Amino acid sequence: MTLPNQLTALRIILVPVFVALLLQKDPWMKLVGVIVFALASLTDAYDGYHARKYGETTRLGAFLDPLADKLLITAAFLLYVWQGYLALWMVLLVAARDILITVLRVYAEYRDRPVVTSKEAKYKTVAQNLFAYVVMVFILLKEDLFFGKEVASSMEGILRSGYLDYVMLAITLFTVWTGISYLVSNWNLALRNPEGGR
Repeated sequence: MTLPNQLTALRIILVPVFVALLLQKDPWMKLVGVIVFALASLTDAYDGYHARKYGETTRLGAFLDPLADKLLITAAFLLYVWQGYLALWMVLLVAARDILITVLRVYAEYRDRPVVTSKEAKYKTVAQNLFAYVVMVFILLKEDLFFGKEVASSMEGILRSGYLDYVMLAITLFTVWTGISYLVSNWNLALRNPEGGR
């Protein structure tokens, strides 16, 4: 297995790890969870760079890399729903979009017609990762241990204010739009036969 694929596999393995850590009551364990999530996110940037630079791109990697991203982000969003910071329906829409696109990618690979990821989809991933990380930091800072009760109270206020729902709504709409665009751009490519028919 190539190094990029190993890093992608590591990112998948780290998903339950960071979730378990962030669910701990110990603030230090939560801090480790944030670090694990950050490291997992960084592997996404490096494995793609390494694969392109050294010509180690593979079909397995092309499938696993976005799948690992989706698992990482969906796990973080579901954690925020569990903690009462996000509305479930938006997370379910994002997850449904990702499941649909993943099914299309698998079928396209099976038909030997790999689909192309758009720039908009990459921007979507960046936005989701950034939002997930910021919320995670807010959750960490609401612990009195790190910056005192005043900062902790402010962070709790932000998390409970409803502003996160507005940001998540924008991300959800953008995510759904990229999914529709993805389907329109790749549907014929994925479904047509090698001779160009149906």
